[in-house]
Amino acid sequence: MAKSPARKSAARTAPATDAYQDVTDAIIAALEAGVKPWAKPWQSGAVAQFPLRSCGTQYRGINVLVLWMTAQAKGYSSPFWMTFKQALTFEGACVRKGEKGSKVFYSGTREITGEDANGNEESRLAHFLKSYTVFNVEQIDGLPARFYPAPVAPTEREKAQRIDHAEAFFTAIPSIVNHGGNQAYYRPSTDQIQMPEIEAFEDAERYYSTLAHEHIHWTKHETRLDRDLGKKVWGDAGYAAEELVAELGAAYSCATLGFSPSHIEDHAAYIESWLQVLKSDKRAIFTAASHAQRAADFIAAFSGANIADEEGDDEQCAA
Repeated sequence: MAKSPARKSAARTAPATDAYQDVTDAIIAALEAGVKPWAKPWQSGAVAQFPLRSCGTQYRGINVLVLWMTAQAKGYSSPFWMTFKQALTFEGACVRKGEKGSKVFYSGTREITGEDANGNEESRLAHFLKSYTVFNVEQIDGLPARFYPAPVAPTEREKAQRIDHAEAFFTAIPSIVNHGGNQAYYRPSTDQIQMPEIEAFEDAERYYSTLAHEHIHWTKHETRLDRDLGKKVWGDAGYAAEELVAELGAAYSCATLGFSPSHIEDHAAYIESWLQVLKSDKRAIFTAASHAQRAADFIAAFSGANIADEEGDDEQCAA
């Protein structure tokens, strides 16, 4: 039966899903439940890593956080994700009936032409955000064995034993790092990082993850990424936003090194400050993830660490 004109009108004017709000709401719910989505984005016994497309390229920015959060909630251990159509390109493979996919996002700009107030033709760049659905390979039957890697147990290490590849990673960064005392911080006025000695940490990974956190702060200097999120005093919205960038950037750097970002602050003051920022601006987590990815790329470039290409669309990823 044909829809009435009233129903057609209602269908046309129905509001679209707000991707910014959906992602923000999910992260707020996790934080209020005491779970930081970026704190443990992999299963116990598995190697820390970024989520990957079917062709092996890394997701970036907000999609890293979104897929880490989904993997944590659903218990997925494989890092691979693909669209429904991509799964069908493998002979005999198909997403299992009833499986629910996860949204990922792709942003860009497009040129829009029109007339100005005087009737003259003008063009402008408009930003857009689109979403599409991907499935973890553990939701898909019949894929080649390479998509289902066996979990690798982390290497046993002595307490606070230095790790060669992490030492090389941070030594390549032209930062000034001083050791001593019992606090870790970046001081903009002297452009220096202060760290406790490695022996003061429970284990080496906590030392390196803390060092990554302070190096993300280091990238905000005006001679580097010149990041100013409006911090005026300790604890204000700008301070909370910068700390959120440092937390996410350190998590991305830890994934590059294969470490768990276990240093992340979890006391009530930090959680509450992040919640205030997220609740007041639905785009805040997207902005923070973008700044964090840029900062993580910046410090990784000094050592020649593998940096993924700019975020793209899964459908452009050859199976």
